Amino acid sequence: MTTDVEVLEKQSLRDLFGLPRMPKGSDQGALKLAAAAGAVLAIQSARASTDTNDEIIYMSATKLAGLIRTKKVSALEAVDAYISRQLIVNDRLNAVVMNCYERARTEAKALDAKAAKGEFVGALHGVPMTIKDSLDTEGVITTGATFGRQQFIPAKDATVVARVRAAGAILLGKTNTPEFTLGGLAGISAASNLLYGASHNPYDLSRTTSGSSGGAGAIVAAGGAAFDIGSDWGGSIRGPANHNGIAGIKPTSIRVPRTGHIVDYGGIFDLWQQLGPMARRVEDLALVTPIISGPDFHDASCAPVPWADPEKVNLKSLRVAYCADNLATGDAATDEDTKKTVRQAAKWLNGVMASVKEDVPQEILERMRDARTKLSTGDGGAFYQRLADKWHTNNISPARKARMATAKPISSAEMVEAWQQQDLCKSQLLEWMTNYDVFICPASNKPAQPIDREKEPPENTSGWPYTGVFNSTGWPVVVVRCGSSADGKLPIGLQIVAAPWREDICIAVASYLESQSGGWKKPPI
Repeated sequence: MTTDVEVLEKQSLRDLFGLPRMPKGSDQGALKLAAAAGAVLAIQSARASTDTNDEIIYMSATKLAGLIRTKKVSALEAVDAYISRQLIVNDRLNAVVMNCYERARTEAKALDAKAAKGEFVGALHGVPMTIKDSLDTEGVITTGATFGRQQFIPAKDATVVARVRAAGAILLGKTNTPEFTLGGLAGISAASNLLYGASHNPYDLSRTTSGSSGGAGAIVAAGGAAFDIGSDWGGSIRGPANHNGIAGIKPTSIRVPRTGHIVDYGGIFDLWQQLGPMARRVEDLALVTPIISGPDFHDASCAPVPWADPEKVNLKSLRVAYCADNLATGDAATDEDTKKTVRQAAKWLNGVMASVKEDVPQEILERMRDARTKLSTGDGGAFYQRLADKWHTNNISPARKARMATAKPISSAEMVEAWQQQDLCKSQLLEWMTNYDVFICPASNKPAQPIDREKEPPENTSGWPYTGVFNSTGWPVVVVRCGSSADGKLPIGLQIVAAPWREDICIAVASYLESQSGGWKKPPI
């Protein structure tokens, strides 16, 4: 039987990993990076799944890939099962806003023909996925949830999409997000926009999916896709992973190229935006993230940092800090169910890790949030307006429009001062983190709240006090379900945070917590 490595050797590595065509003699570095990615792909594809689910639509992508590879399930069977599930649940979830079912079936048949000859294109051979609508998908309408792109069909895939498709994943459709991932509908607490409306939480259809990768979180949780790829500017992977009870990773800033995302790279907010997979099981984060990582020679910030194997992490050596409450008050206060979940996680870790201590650099975090608020609002909404102008959108998100109307621009001197304060806080947080290997805290202050809000919440409520800071630092974070609301209905996830480039630690600790809590649970829908 042909191995993954042999298949990789037969293919153009540039094409396989979405690398650009470069002048003759200048692409040795690109080829080396692709070869390294290919080695990771081969290692990951051989890794056994620990998932016990037997239904195609609920098992992990890792387990499904293994069954397809051993010919116990065909790619077409998997695609048909997920399409059927989407047709059953999506009228209520409004999570998938554009589909490409016939193309998916055609691709599945082609992959099954390869498998019949013992050929497999990669670690995700035949695995069905959805992709957040803010990421370009070749031949499939990609709106970014803005009217100016309501019929926009990209000529090429975003880099991360190209890489998972090259590894064999099959696109079923696009998932709902607020406009430009940054602006939803006023009073609607969910992934929502003027084009497609609001998405709904599969555990309670009246509750929020969070955003901005809310459609992704909902459809993955409901068994409508094996995985999705989301984006995270201030919690947009982690919030939906938390509220929809799945696992998600925000990798270290600049590990994954953002080429082809509607808010891509460059500018004062450059390092805030990260892309990463969302799935039902933590093992899938370890499978997909290295496939989408590494420079594409378009995103100039992206770094060629090696991927460390989570299975080699020694849990007994880890020093853990945890925080059950960010000490905020009023609407931003953390509820008792969430605090109990954090403390339960600490008990699970106690005795397994080298040390577990309640500690939080509160004063530094508060200064970081202040700096972030000044940076994100200090241009008076000009950043958002430039996006609207770029795509010829006249009717922009009502919620964002309202914020822009009240935003007060600050001087360039004040902006630079805030930038310096952010960088100072980043250094101070790195120094604090030398005392620990892991920091665990909530992903939101409460489980999923009602979609229909009576009033707009004040700034820095919900997950922002916990999530936004780690976009500013750029540290890697994994969210995994660790508990439930008091009535048992709504999921509660926690953030597992590590120092830059230590996704292996985040994933290893999240995997252990998942083994204790059970992780994702089948929703009632």
